[in-house]
Amino acid sequence: MISMSALPTVNATLNATSAVFLGCGYWCIRRKRVTAHRACMIVATVVSVLFLVSYVTYHLQVGRKHFPAEGLAKSVYDTILLSHTVLAIVVACYLAPVTLVRALRERFDQHKTIARWTLPIWFYVSVTGVVIYFMLYHWYAPA
Repeated sequence: MISMSALPTVNATLNATSAVFLGCGYWCIRRKRVTAHRACMIVATVVSVLFLVSYVTYHLQVGRKHFPAEGLAKSVYDTILLSHTVLAIVVACYLAPVTLVRALRERFDQHKTIARWTLPIWFYVSVTGVVIYFMLYHWYAPA
């Protein structure tokens, strides 16, 4: 069993893994490797769902962790966190499900139209999730 203190690292790893598979999926579809694209996107989706379960579990048990710095660093952190949070909700509640359903129903023209929005936003959310982790758990404020 994984300890609660390990979950932030697990979450960052899941976010990074999602970003890698999103990038690989994009690379595959640009080269018309549809089967590989599908596999990458399914893995990115599963990993993101695992992230969400782990994230909610952690925060229900531990609560919120506050950013340790002030000033410009805090402003940068808050900006990243706000954009990450808003866009994560948009991806999880609308963009990813609609994009996935359109692909599964083989409505590829509609899938492609929304995927052009979903991919960069989802990628941003995954990468900024890792950035937030490093800022929260590995920040060394100046003395």
